[in-house]
Amino acid sequence: MATIDRQATTLALAHALSAAERGLAVIPLSRTKLPALRSPHRDDPDPAPCHGECGRFGHGVYDASTDPRRIRELFAAAPWATGYGIACGLHPHHLIGIDLDTKSGTDSSAALRELALRHLFTIPETVVVLTPSGGRHLWLSGPPDLVVPNSAGRLAPGIDIRGAGGYLVGPGSRTDHGVYGTAPGTAHLAPASCPSELLRLLTPPPRRQHPPAPPATGRQGQGLVQFVLAAHEGQRNTRLFWAACRAYENGIGSELTDPLVEAAVRTGLTEHEARSTIASAARMTAPAPPRRG
Repeated sequence: MATIDRQATTLALAHALSAAERGLAVIPLSRTKLPALRSPHRDDPDPAPCHGECGRFGHGVYDASTDPRRIRELFAAAPWATGYGIACGLHPHHLIGIDLDTKSGTDSSAALRELALRHLFTIPETVVVLTPSGGRHLWLSGPPDLVVPNSAGRLAPGIDIRGAGGYLVGPGSRTDHGVYGTAPGTAHLAPASCPSELLRLLTPPPRRQHPPAPPATGRQGQGLVQFVLAAHEGQRNTRLFWAACRAYENGIGSELTDPLVEAAVRTGLTEHEARSTIASAARMTAPAPPRRG
């Protein structure tokens, strides 16, 4: 059972509400920097992907909100929380976090300066959060039409990226290793726009174009793809799972996998999430093995 530090929880809630006023969606974190609320599906033998469509708390960054009432409800459900996470990639800031780590034994700040010199960009004046281990989080704002993925060490050793689906530990959070705080003179700043040359480094190369689906998928396959494309936030996984189940039931699952993945990515899911959901649909609709004897 987690120890409850009411003062730390009260302070974390106050900082989280302050961040929400600036348009930053937040979730409660435990002292381990992990989401404070556990998944409601953790005991399910074969849980279907869920990003909160079930209506319960415990979906990590997908619980993030700027609504003060919802934030208070989240913290009330996690009275052991001592910090808060700030979701990246969401409107209005489309936050990108540059995590300059110190634990890898490399000089991540020097590595970032070298990248900046080599690719001719400058890190603008922006919010900087100091971590208890001596690292730094640089907050940058990305364009609304570009998805920046999370990565660890891909840009350079010791530099991790927090993008869509990730979160940053908010300043004022208390963890097992200490307290996060803003660097002097940066607390009042808004996240600065990410330089275009750096954005190019942060985004993966364009995905290889898949050939069009075979004619065998026909009008039905096109309808299932359109059904996925019409999904709004909160129903993307559910629509994809339903469409994939119908495709496999009608014998076109394999042919329709890539078009469904492409449609799901266009609605905001990652390719990994989309393929996992389709794989679950394939297992769900697979015929039962014949009985012996």
